[in-house]
Amino acid sequence: MENNTTKQSAFTLIEQDNGIAHLKIDVADETMNVLKAEFLEDIQEVLQQLKSNSNIKGMIVYSGKENSFVAGADITMLDACNTAEEATAIAAGGQMIFNQLEQLNIPVVAAINGPCLGGGLELAMACHMRVASDSNKTVLGVPEVQLGLLPGSGGTQRLPKLVGLQKSLDMMLTGKQLRPKQALKAGLVDDVVPLSVLLDVAEKMALAGKKKSSRKASLVEKALESNPLGRRIVFDQATKTVLAKTKGNYPAPLNIIECIRTGLEKGMAKGLAVEAKYFGELTQTKESKQLRNIFFATTDMKKEQGVDGVDALPVNKIGVLGGGLMGGGIAYVSVNNAKTPVRIKDINHQGISNALKYSFDILNKKVKRRFMSSAAMQQQMHKITGTVDYTGFNDVDMIIEAVFEDLSLKQSMVADVEANCKDDVIFASNTSSLPINQIAAKAKKPENVIGLHYFSPVDKMPLAEIIAHEKTSDSTISTTVAYAKRQGKTPIVVKDKAGFYVNRILAPYVNEAASMVLAGEPIDKIDRALVKFGFPVGPIKLLDEVGIDIGAKISPILEAELGERFKAPDAFNKLIDDNRKGKKTEKGFYLYKGKKANGKAVDESVYTLLGVQPNGTLSADDICHRSVLLMVNEAVRCLDEGIIRNARDGDIGAIFGIGFPPFLGGPFRYLDSLGAQTVVDKLNHYKDLYGEHFTPCTALVTMAENNQSCYG
Repeated sequence: MENNTTKQSAFTLIEQDNGIAHLKIDVADETMNVLKAEFLEDIQEVLQQLKSNSNIKGMIVYSGKENSFVAGADITMLDACNTAEEATAIAAGGQMIFNQLEQLNIPVVAAINGPCLGGGLELAMACHMRVASDSNKTVLGVPEVQLGLLPGSGGTQRLPKLVGLQKSLDMMLTGKQLRPKQALKAGLVDDVVPLSVLLDVAEKMALAGKKKSSRKASLVEKALESNPLGRRIVFDQATKTVLAKTKGNYPAPLNIIECIRTGLEKGMAKGLAVEAKYFGELTQTKESKQLRNIFFATTDMKKEQGVDGVDALPVNKIGVLGGGLMGGGIAYVSVNNAKTPVRIKDINHQGISNALKYSFDILNKKVKRRFMSSAAMQQQMHKITGTVDYTGFNDVDMIIEAVFEDLSLKQSMVADVEANCKDDVIFASNTSSLPINQIAAKAKKPENVIGLHYFSPVDKMPLAEIIAHEKTSDSTISTTVAYAKRQGKTPIVVKDKAGFYVNRILAPYVNEAASMVLAGEPIDKIDRALVKFGFPVGPIKLLDEVGIDIGAKISPILEAELGERFKAPDAFNKLIDDNRKGKKTEKGFYLYKGKKANGKAVDESVYTLLGVQPNGTLSADDICHRSVLLMVNEAVRCLDEGIIRNARDGDIGAIFGIGFPPFLGGPFRYLDSLGAQTVVDKLNHYKDLYGEHFTPCTALVTMAENNQSCYG
């Protein structure tokens, strides 16, 4: 017997003859289920029906969506909250409902398939048991910290009880997601089964009744977590780790620790009260607002085509030219993420071997950690093949070129591809600085030539710059954007001019840091200041990581095309003459050789080489503002010149491509937070002290005069 007892609700309660009711969650007009504040009434109605119907002996909760359980709460409702109290009320409402669910005297089982995240996991944890499908799409986690928030509907209280204190801290402080088998091992779910039997198994669990967790704590866990002294050690260590990583720039992690501590020391009711209070306060912080802006921006970008109204052409096979680090990375994301076979061409077999090793090393780690089977790894490796000529290239839809930064070499690659591949093949160059129109200058079909600039390491960095020159067709743009998304990238379309966007705004920032070194500021002091500001690494360390020689090649190109302000310090030629290329040659600004050398200690001999006596007179604020405001100034110039389409793309490009501090929102949102006039005044101050390259660009001065902002 089926009895649909709700009206136009996201929650449908279906009574079964065996006494186990099915609660189906299916939010209308959403591809994935998300929880909204207005659902409280619907859920309360369902709970009331459960309490009043003695025929119902148990319930399973499942999703009506094919590929998701509940992906979390609807973040947009937080933007409607004008005060912390309003957001606290939303959290308290969620807590109340999940408490009522947990207190039902019938067994409730969550049948999880697909993403079970944030509020979705909090819902599942309020159920008495959980069973997950073994689908690759099933993941469980509480990623709220990535939005500057915390799990606000009981997550900070229930997760430690299920998986233990240390595991729960790890999950909540990082936003780490668990795959089904990991969740089973952690004690987060009670079983993992094939999707085909998920509901059947959930029903059997409900019929069998509530059971206690079968997770066994290790001896170390018991010693640390079962007494106040041990827990204090865990909390102290977690706090130290958080501060080391965040430099105090993000308030949410410390609030999470306090919520868990309160619950363990003073009971769940007090823990929930603190959780709701902190949740409300965090929604109003500038950090969370900026992180949510990033979330909304990337969500919008996923829906966009390269050119409105122009559909992408199919890309079923790609060719990669060059088997170096970039070529190997491009091959990996093309097979692993985009699921397309790859044909690699290199001038010798060693290059092909290097590219294959790139994928092998990553996949082998997955096999060792049991994220992947050996058979699946072999199957994936078979999709990458290599050649030293163009055999096997006749059916590729896109060529991605990743050879040396040499214009004539890249032009010859275009000619070779046009001679050996089909007429409509797209030629995408992974150049970091050479104008695409020059690469396409001798092409028979320049409309098929485009820039596709990845960032190293390709398997980790999320950004791709799509560079269209004047003759690039709309179809080529849309196809390249769509394929970059398939590779797992967030693409931004930029104009064809030297440095494009990311390297162009990065260059003044790095050059200024270099100038400060030559003026006597200690290398580690500069890097520490900018890491504290919020960058993942400092600018001098970044030079070591990317390669000092790469910077030396790009600077003259930028200077020639864009002017004197891009001139790198002449003294840096001494580094190249001394074969200091950075980490890759184990010789740069930092030490990489010797017992204690791990890239953390400055190689003091570099000061002698540069003829510098480090003394350090600048404040950390001055170090940061001199570097970062030059980046902001150049970003505004790029927007004014149409290099980027809008401020949003500029912010995402800087955050995903350079590591601009996410909690500041990107260079344009940072500019808005300071105010254009403040930035102009600061730049003019530095111009008087340090030179013309600090001159505020015309667009920035106009913004200041008209009291304008980048975002409305």
